[in-house]
Amino acid sequence: MFSKQNDSTGPVNTSEPTASNRRSSAKFSFAAAVIVVLIVTGVGAGLIPRSRHQTELRAETLEMSVPTVTVVSPKPGQSTSSLPLPAEIKPWVEAPIYARANGYLKHRLVDIGTHVDAGQLLAEIDTPELDQELDRARALLAQAEAAFELARTTSARWAGLSKSGAVSDQENEEKQADLKLKAATAESARAEVRRLEKLKSFTRLSAPFGGTITVRNIDAGDLIVAAGGKELFHLAQMHKLRVFVQVPQVMARSVRSGQAADMTLPEQPTRAFTAKVIRTAGMIASDSRTLLVELEVDNSNEEILAGSYAQVRFTEAKIEAALTLPANTVLFGAKGPQIGVVQDDGKVDVRTVQLGRDFGQMIEILTGVSSNDRVIVNPSASLASGATVSMSETVDTKKRP
Repeated sequence: MFSKQNDSTGPVNTSEPTASNRRSSAKFSFAAAVIVVLIVTGVGAGLIPRSRHQTELRAETLEMSVPTVTVVSPKPGQSTSSLPLPAEIKPWVEAPIYARANGYLKHRLVDIGTHVDAGQLLAEIDTPELDQELDRARALLAQAEAAFELARTTSARWAGLSKSGAVSDQENEEKQADLKLKAATAESARAEVRRLEKLKSFTRLSAPFGGTITVRNIDAGDLIVAAGGKELFHLAQMHKLRVFVQVPQVMARSVRSGQAADMTLPEQPTRAFTAKVIRTAGMIASDSRTLLVELEVDNSNEEILAGSYAQVRFTEAKIEAALTLPANTVLFGAKGPQIGVVQDDGKVDVRTVQLGRDFGQMIEILTGVSSNDRVIVNPSASLASGATVSMSETVDTKKRP
């Protein structure tokens, strides 16, 4: 009993931590850990935005240092074969009618717009002077024929006398020569009569072919002078029409005989008439550098007026259309026209190109570019090959004219 009391009342061993101390130590450790976490979180919360901001600033600075450009891709322009070319419409056959005999117009049987057949009488000319000349020529012919008959009888008689020796050979030869002279005189008179009769036939003006009278410059009683060069009538055949087109040199080789073409008239813009190429001049005119092409078009319904202006499109002529670019993509400098092309790596390639036709807002590019290229719009004059650029947008070229 005594010994137990001594144990219970003896001195306490301080080397063993009490429960209170352990709880205090755990609380302190937890608080320290929380403080550390808060400090780390605060430091991280401050450093991460700053790092992100610096990264964005560097990216923005880099982006601002690279110029931004707008690009466009070349597109095929309008095919030359589809371009309307000015044309002139002419009658299939036409002829001016002049007088070959002097006189006065006796009868006029047709007027402008009259349809006539081949050989139809158009007018008659009264030729009193020619009639008198013809009468005189016939009288001289009768006289020459009478002299010829007398000379023939005489030459036959003197030929018989020469055989019997009644006349000399020389006298006989003179009579034979006189016969030949009279025969030539009669033939000359006969030729003069034929000439005047032929001239007399021109007093009846007839149509050389069927067609329409398009010009009439005379009326009954007018003086007709054959040497005056005055056109009396103009006759045109218009059941078919000839169409003449001056084709530019660039498409001259693609036009062939037998090809079809569309023809339009200003007064009928929505209707296309079918024409056919029948021949070409075969050479380029040196003054205009064009090829004269002739086409034919049916006009059996007389819907087309000869002499009209028309436009022709050679729809069957196969011509590859040149690529086109907006005019503001081309740089003009000492090296000639150039364009800037953006390559796949963002580098610029400055190329020299050959220009074609200028359409104002659009320009044909004959060489130096392909349809897959991305061409810079409004390039700066300082643009050089190897420069790095970025593309903001691509211009839609489908709506370009």
